[in-house]
Amino acid sequence: MKEDIEQSENRVNEEIRTPLIIQTNKSLKEEKVENGCYEKKQDRYMVYLSTFVAVCGSFAFGSCAGYSSPTQSAIREDLNLSIAEFSLFGSILTFGAMIGAITSGPIADYIGRKGAMRMSSAFCVAGWLAIYFAQGALALDIGRLATGYGMGVFSYVVPVFIAEIAPKDLRGALTTINQLMICCGVSVSFIIGTMMTWRTLALTGLIPCAILLFGLCIIPESPRWLAKMGHQKEFELALRKLRGTDADISEEAAEIKDYIETLEKLPKVNLFDLFQRRYSSSLIVGVGLMVFQQFGGINGICFYTGSIFESSGFPSDIGTIIYAIIQVPITALGAALIDRAGRKPLLLVSGTGLVIGCILTGISFYLKGHEIAIKAAPILAVTGILVYIGSFSVGMGAVPWVVMSEIYPINIKGAAGSLATLVNWFGAWACSYTFNFLMTWNSFGTFILYAAVNALSILFVIKIVPETKGRTLEQIQAAIN
Repeated sequence: MKEDIEQSENRVNEEIRTPLIIQTNKSLKEEKVENGCYEKKQDRYMVYLSTFVAVCGSFAFGSCAGYSSPTQSAIREDLNLSIAEFSLFGSILTFGAMIGAITSGPIADYIGRKGAMRMSSAFCVAGWLAIYFAQGALALDIGRLATGYGMGVFSYVVPVFIAEIAPKDLRGALTTINQLMICCGVSVSFIIGTMMTWRTLALTGLIPCAILLFGLCIIPESPRWLAKMGHQKEFELALRKLRGTDADISEEAAEIKDYIETLEKLPKVNLFDLFQRRYSSSLIVGVGLMVFQQFGGINGICFYTGSIFESSGFPSDIGTIIYAIIQVPITALGAALIDRAGRKPLLLVSGTGLVIGCILTGISFYLKGHEIAIKAAPILAVTGILVYIGSFSVGMGAVPWVVMSEIYPINIKGAAGSLATLVNWFGAWACSYTFNFLMTWNSFGTFILYAAVNALSILFVIKIVPETKGRTLEQIQAAIN
């Protein structure tokens, strides 16, 4: 009888508790919906759409960078260009990008992030059309210079726009898509460039620009830029469009306003102020990484991959396609590891791989030049290039940009970022312009020279570059300065 009574009481208690538990869960769910948590997840489509539209600019960037490699032989034959003329055509892209990088900050601040992307797309469209209709070196160079300018503006404004529209829990993941889409653009140019003429390949560069121009009519402007310019009503409308109509944006809006007020109170810094003693450590780290990134040979190898394979005796079409296929997944792997493994380990692994890749490629040209192991030389060359590009993609390609965004104090970030970007593009121009001349001088010596620069970068990372993983920006800057 006691057992029956206890069981009855338990059943009654369970019946009493069950509706309360259901009601509690229901209340919590309703409360979460009211607070916008569920609505934010449902309405983030505008953030994803805006990111997709913006990274079409990154894809256009990659298309410009990857154009010269699969087209070198065809353009030189059709237009009867010398090595010097084609080297100018290949490298003038980076000269245009330098001009774009210098002017991108003021332009993006004056006409907005969307306005800067529209202008950049217009330059790319004009440049691709000039290349398509070119009948001589001058039109080619003008078109390449225009696409380079657009590329330089994209290199600044796309990551800035993504960082400014993304919620804080998605900012890191969405920002890394920028680098991934650049690699996709390069890879697609490499692959389809082996299947179509150089004029048709130029027309394909119009596709991402067209998508971008159409998409910019749909997506909102950066709320932070609107707030900075004092457009209060447009700021709130843009933020609400990005976060969802039912989301509570009051807290985020207040944070953005406070940040902008703090930024306006800080003293204005010009380029010459960067060379003060208190900023020297940050400047050395940021600029030093850009120097080693570019003078390690990446743009020479990327721009003229096809001719490297031809010179080594390996089929350029097959080598270029393999190169393009491995680049994207390895870049994605590096993006996934950067917050787990840390910045310095990735840079050290990357630098070691770059040295090995250069040495292997250099040895292949040495064997071919001295007619030793003729059959092994082409395989050694393609192995070296693939090791090189894989190593660059996993670390030295993206990590210097991440470190640069972390080490500069907020009041010098704009000026210091412009200087580092300018140094980066100058190095890209110097490397891409001299590459063909160095290969004509001594192929073996060219890659040994690049190996030496990459070996110095390893020492630089060990001695100078701090580990920034898991630290706040204030902790990083205090440790450096």
